[in-house]
Amino acid sequence: MNEQTRNAIAEHALAEYPRECCGLVVLCDSVEVYVPCRNVAARPQDDFRMAPEDYARAEDMGQIVAVVHSHPGASARPSGADRKTCEQSGIDRWVIVSLGVQGDGSIALDDWFEFGPSGYIAPLIGRRFVHGVHDCYDLIRSYYQLERGVTLPDFERPDNWWDDGVSNLYLDNFGKAGFADMGQDAALEVGDVLLMQIRSRNGVPNHAGVYLGNNVLLHHMYGQLSGRTIWGGMWAHSLRTVLRYKGDA
Repeated sequence: MNEQTRNAIAEHALAEYPRECCGLVVLCDSVEVYVPCRNVAARPQDDFRMAPEDYARAEDMGQIVAVVHSHPGASARPSGADRKTCEQSGIDRWVIVSLGVQGDGSIALDDWFEFGPSGYIAPLIGRRFVHGVHDCYDLIRSYYQLERGVTLPDFERPDNWWDDGVSNLYLDNFGKAGFADMGQDAALEVGDVLLMQIRSRNGVPNHAGVYLGNNVLLHHMYGQLSGRTIWGGMWAHSLRTVLRYKGDA
């Protein structure tokens, strides 16, 4: 990456502080160009989500060769969500710049880190919730990949899909993922996906977890770390149906 590109990235990161900046490095007629993009994440000081129209504009300019974002007040090392998004992106080069307050009170870049896809799968326990990246459905996908060697399809899930008045993510897609609906009263087996309805304005299941046996549920609630909990109480009361994996649909 040439000095002009690095300087453009630094300028963008400083301009966006304390928000995370995000952008793309594009080859335009073999010339490297940094394209700043808008961060439309719900919490831009903690996460980034690139505006789709900005990404499309960069694609029209040439070949995207790197994804860039900043970590204000934090290390340049990638988070679990960063590594997962890198795996999903299909782009081989990712760059993180860290910046923060210096001894004289100014804001400046502290570090620079580059990485790429490596087959990373986050641990099942202790993931920070990032909707569409590390959420309850992604935890199910990771469980099946790690424990069963099964790659479940991913499904686009906009923020707050459960409150838009029309979406029904799980019930619309479980058959495509190879699951059968066993009903609300099914005797639970290890690996069953338990669909729950928790404050969904659409009146549909909007949370799911994997039954691990011995009354233990593996799940990832919004705003919390992924983990295990005892199956029963409010979780069992919220149960709407049980899905069981049967193989390719």
